[in-house]
Amino acid sequence: MTTATLDRLPAISLDDLIAQAPALTRIDRKYLVPESLVARLLGDLDSSARILEIDGEREFAYRSLYFDTPTLISFRGAGQRRRRRFKVRIRTYVASGESYLEVKTRGPRGATVKEREPYAATGHLDRWGRSYLEDRFENAGVTTPVSALEPVLLTAYRRATLSLGADRATIDTDLSWARPSGLALATSGLAVIETKAGSTPTALDRLLWRQGHRPLRMSKYGTGLALLHPDLPHLKWHRTITSHLANHLAA
Repeated sequence: MTTATLDRLPAISLDDLIAQAPALTRIDRKYLVPESLVARLLGDLDSSARILEIDGEREFAYRSLYFDTPTLISFRGAGQRRRRRFKVRIRTYVASGESYLEVKTRGPRGATVKEREPYAATGHLDRWGRSYLEDRFENAGVTTPVSALEPVLLTAYRRATLSLGADRATIDTDLSWARPSGLALATSGLAVIETKAGSTPTALDRLLWRQGHRPLRMSKYGTGLALLHPDLPHLKWHRTITSHLANHLAA
């Protein structure tokens, strides 16, 4: 996104963002929209909206390494909407070099519960990391053995984060996926918008609805893995892949 687009909103610091909108247990709504629409959306938000700014920057590069079993239990669990599904990744904030081991599970009423701890971006799970995941899995009722997890997909993108009062939203661009073998795909001209709130839609959701955009089923992990492995089923992401992503990909 251009600097002019991101300068449309006042800034908020990371400490203030976390204090206003922790956003670890939430309902997520995801949208795929033309990147050219983002400036209009930001301009239409009310005066309470803020954009995260750190050291003068408003957009940040992310990398995430996802882990799954050889039979892709995490992929299939998400795609088939199983109750005890999970997602495990090492997320790296490229500018600062900070990394976290993150695990997502399902909480009451389908809410996403994300837990994380600082972790070295080594590309594998060490003894401490596996012990941490075993505790999180046990608490969430996930029975998949942590010992079976291995790296399967790397994602990269650029993100701007919005504070919408007690809610939060992210806008991701330049999204790409790569397999450990090196095969890669990238999107062009698309933005992934994700709102993170309670059961009540955010102001950004309502703006998107007025523009004709509705929440869709998308997972950076699920859609990326399906795109890079033609033998895998598209599962619940079929429409997203065929109708929204297929014409915006480059090797």
